[in-house]
Amino acid sequence: MSIISKYWPFVLLVASNVFMTFAWYGNLKYKNNSTPLFFIILLSWGIAFFEYCLMIPANRIASKNFDTAQLKIIQEAITLVVFGFFSVFFLKESFKMNYILSFICILGAVFFAFKKF
Repeated sequence: MSIISKYWPFVLLVASNVFMTFAWYGNLKYKNNSTPLFFIILLSWGIAFFEYCLMIPANRIASKNFDTAQLKIIQEAITLVVFGFFSVFFLKESFKMNYILSFICILGAVFFAFKKF
């Protein structure tokens, strides 16, 4: 297995999570805007389309090496990392200690998902 095929699903998962985070939460930066909600929903669907174009191939490629539960746990961990950066750098929100501790617990879940008992 080449290094590209080994890490390619993770690159796709990160990119897909960037799209999905913007689709779900990007509009919150402009919540005082008078743009109709229907337009925001359509825009979010348009952004989410690209998320699916990356997520589906990532899952299909990664499923050769990971089971479904492991894929979901990996995806959730990536989602939280992407969201952490998004909330701090795009939404300009503070990142509190309880968030850090929560993320550490989720990384623990990733550890246990791959631990052989």
